[in-house]
Amino acid sequence: MVRAGLVLLLERESDIKVVASTGVGSELIRTVLEYSPDVAVIDVDLHEQEGLLAAMAIQEHLPDCRTLLTARFARLATVRQSLASGLGGLVLKSSRPTNLVDAIRSVHEGRRVFDTELTLAAWGNTGCPLTEREMEILQLAAAGDDINEIAVKLSLSPGTVRNYLTTTVRKMDARNRLDAVRIASMSGWI
Repeated sequence: MVRAGLVLLLERESDIKVVASTGVGSELIRTVLEYSPDVAVIDVDLHEQEGLLAAMAIQEHLPDCRTLLTARFARLATVRQSLASGLGGLVLKSSRPTNLVDAIRSVHEGRRVFDTELTLAAWGNTGCPLTEREMEILQLAAAGDDINEIAVKLSLSPGTVRNYLTTTVRKMDARNRLDAVRIASMSGWI
């Protein structure tokens, strides 16, 4: 099972046959149950949590089908959940095309394949340094709210919101607010 972007790459391989391409969630699960593939390659870029849950459901209902998640970026919480739930693997789309094909073959053979950098980051990054209020403000900033909107929603002054964001950026060793949002998202904190 693969998304359309990967089909061309995989069709060039003589030992890999693409049997279907579909969306995520219940549609993905129905398609996997219908075709019973050896490996379901699940693109989790747009719906990371939904794709992860679908992969876990496939593993439960069709244990002979192995699952491999692909992503442009993956939150560390997703990496941790994938490892803990016994999924076949998670590879980044930025990997060389041959790495993705090799990952599919490895998962088919029963091995687990996870991007090394993501896995090491997931193991080494277990705690969030932010307070609840800092997380709340960062989540609103990530949703696109500006300082004044955050201040109104949380009954704070704009200066207090700025101070929280400055502290958050410093605690996370980020370059700026946008970088702090990126780090928190990749770490699975927001």
